[in-house]
Amino acid sequence: MSSPLTPPHPDSTMQPQELRASVSLAGIFGLRMLGLFLVLPVFSLEATRYTGGHDASLVGLALGVYGLTQAFLQLPVGMASDRFGRKPVIVAGLVVFALGSLLAALADSVTGLMVGRAVQGAGAISAAVTALLADQTRDVVRTKAMAMVGGSIALVFALSIVLAPVLAAHVGLPGIFGLTATLAVLGIGVVIWGVPSERPHHVTLYLVTEPALSRLASFKALLTHAALTRLFFGVFVLHAVQIAMWVAVPTMLVQAGVAKANQWQVYLPTVLVSFLAMGVLFKLERRGHQAKVLLCAIGLLGLVQLGFWGQVGHPTTTALALYLLAFFMAFNILEASQPSLVSRLAPKALRGTALGIYNTLQSFGFFAGGALGGWLSKSLGTGFLFASCAVLVAGWLAVGWGMPKLPAAGKS
Repeated sequence: MSSPLTPPHPDSTMQPQELRASVSLAGIFGLRMLGLFLVLPVFSLEATRYTGGHDASLVGLALGVYGLTQAFLQLPVGMASDRFGRKPVIVAGLVVFALGSLLAALADSVTGLMVGRAVQGAGAISAAVTALLADQTRDVVRTKAMAMVGGSIALVFALSIVLAPVLAAHVGLPGIFGLTATLAVLGIGVVIWGVPSERPHHVTLYLVTEPALSRLASFKALLTHAALTRLFFGVFVLHAVQIAMWVAVPTMLVQAGVAKANQWQVYLPTVLVSFLAMGVLFKLERRGHQAKVLLCAIGLLGLVQLGFWGQVGHPTTTALALYLLAFFMAFNILEASQPSLVSRLAPKALRGTALGIYNTLQSFGFFAGGALGGWLSKSLGTGFLFASCAVLVAGWLAVGWGMPKLPAAGKS
């Protein structure tokens, strides 16, 4: 019972336990994603130092195989977190991720890099981490918690753009992969000592009340749930478009007069300013308008693709910066709101499974965006790439248009 002199926390304010869980789990995501993002800007250039490094298709496969193995394992790992608990599964995944990083650090060929990247992807803990965050937060603050995770990812992405060329010049890919392994070990420490203890309900619900046939029926129910399937489709499109964009945007910035070494000066401010849009999301979500915000963000993402399409052939720095700002605004909202909605709509005992499906399609989107984006840009041109992205987002908007009205956070 609270003292008259100490008013209780308002519904929309994070309680200390929720804040601790959100910060620590965002830190785990950030440490892991920093290790991954540091590789992306320099991988194709540094790979030429390895045996087989001049085979573009082999290099592309080595870069993308991470997303492929992660996609196949997200769902089993998410289901394992429902059965055995979140924290043990997360620790095991980080150990596998660190092992893959060490294998890549010791590689002397692109094939060796491919093996290391594949093992990295086997540490597919995104669903388990997201499910644990959902377990530890109330509906009313869950999107805010997810936004902290999304914000950590956006920040480390911007940081990686700045640090990657410097690190590559001094320690090369082996040093970057060694740093990635170190970051994974630090993440294990955060899980053990930083994340609040999880509640024991996962094992009880999954093993006692859910026989095998019932679990299979529940799994099928997730795949036929109207709102969840819209979100599953959406995360695939979001990340396919995101990765496909980065096949062309850096080159367009160079054409606009921004040297490769200076492109972080465009990315970093647009990422930081885009965070202001998150405050609008929190206010509208509490009033029950999250479905409308979701549709507006999808529409903005589609307009960005049309804007980039219009810049092909004669790009300007100002226009590209404005489109990047709009992209990050839409991306941050979608990245935070969609997993929050999945966690709210899925049955509690199957939350890890639902988020496993979600993260599986996210990983397939990553792989498809890189593979198809590169092929479209090379074979049909940059304009066709952005036009295809716009059509894909338009399809997402059409699918999402029937999203049912969702209750305000905290009232579901």
